[in-house]
Amino acid sequence: MTTASPTPDGALARRLGLGDAIAIGLGSMIGAGVFSAFSPAAAAAGAGLLVGLLIAGFIAFCNATSSAQLAAQYPTSGGTYVYGRERLGEWPGFFAGWSFVIGKTASSAAMALTFATYAVPGPWVKPVAVLAVAALTVVNTLGVTRTALLTRILVAVSLVALTVAVVVGFTHTAASAGQPGPAVSAYGVLQSAGFLFFAFAGYARVATMGEEVVDPARTIPRAITTALSITLVVYALVALSALHAIGAAGLAEVAAPLSAVADTSGAAWPGVVIRVGAAAAALGALLAMIAGIGRTSLAMARNRDIPAWFSAVHPRFRVPYRAELVLGLVVCVLVAVTDLRAAIGFSSFGVLLYYLIANLSAWTQDRAHRRYPRVLAVAGAIGCVVLVATLPPGAIVAGVVVVAVGIGYRFVRLRFAARAARREHRGRGQGGEG
Repeated sequence: MTTASPTPDGALARRLGLGDAIAIGLGSMIGAGVFSAFSPAAAAAGAGLLVGLLIAGFIAFCNATSSAQLAAQYPTSGGTYVYGRERLGEWPGFFAGWSFVIGKTASSAAMALTFATYAVPGPWVKPVAVLAVAALTVVNTLGVTRTALLTRILVAVSLVALTVAVVVGFTHTAASAGQPGPAVSAYGVLQSAGFLFFAFAGYARVATMGEEVVDPARTIPRAITTALSITLVVYALVALSALHAIGAAGLAEVAAPLSAVADTSGAAWPGVVIRVGAAAAALGALLAMIAGIGRTSLAMARNRDIPAWFSAVHPRFRVPYRAELVLGLVVCVLVAVTDLRAAIGFSSFGVLLYYLIANLSAWTQDRAHRRYPRVLAVAGAIGCVVLVATLPPGAIVAGVVVVAVGIGYRFVRLRFAARAARREHRGRGQGGEG
């Protein structure tokens, strides 16, 4: 009979192959960006969002190479939380893990709202979003192979919808497409890159699941770079077609830009296909996010950086079920109070800090473990800092406050642990004297 902890550290089962890992990476990205990030990016930079897309893609590539070579050296759950602890120390590791958890929790709420916005009428958006979070949390607790299978299906549906959007966008043009969009400025372009980075941030999700990947030293780097390359091509095609169809001004004004692209065809069926694809893409991203956050929470709980209660692995399904169930509850609460654009900015803040630690960790790796030039880690770290600085002020303030709460919790916990250790030491000394 299997117990909750069949090994001393409650190891997870290696069941994901290369195709599964790529599918999870694609599911984490496609949908998060195409259906929610282009509108705020266009509002910030107008047609300059194309430059912002290239900047975001380049920084994502730098981060991906750092994450890939770190994951090959440390193939365990937790991603940059683990890498930071191993390469830089416990505090940088905690900083990365906490930033990831808060950033991706906000992303999960944003994806749930995106799904419901495309799937149901306005009054039903938040109730349906809550139901989606609850359902996918249950799916994740039933085992990682079920997560990978469902993600494959959702990615396939999303790519069909995006193909329709691209074809319609390149073959039709709205009368308003020629209207001037928001002014293009260097600051606006960088801010658009910060929003669009949100669209790429799932490329290393599989690295947080390194304990469940078969042959991680080979599979993880290949999965990360392959998923990122496919997504960058898809995003570029979608951006160009959307600008052709509705222009920068139209892209900045609409809440569902690809639905607006579909409307330029004059037919009903493209809009239906795109709504279905948008809903599937958002569900795919949400599914993969819950899985990734659960694994990072598992790693943090194993080190007591969050309560150890979260480190439990289900005896049958081999997943961190407590962490995922509590995460689902938190996301449901956020869905009830969050705003989509604010959630994107807050998410980018947390995730950019997470990858800052990844790049700094990769910079310290020795030659034997370095698969890519060290300059990419430097460029990635600088890029992360620049994009954080150009995010909306509200997102920066909220991010700083929540990061400070996490740091404060760990500081207090360590102080209490140190006091307890001193009392125990004094008690042993007194007992020895007696």
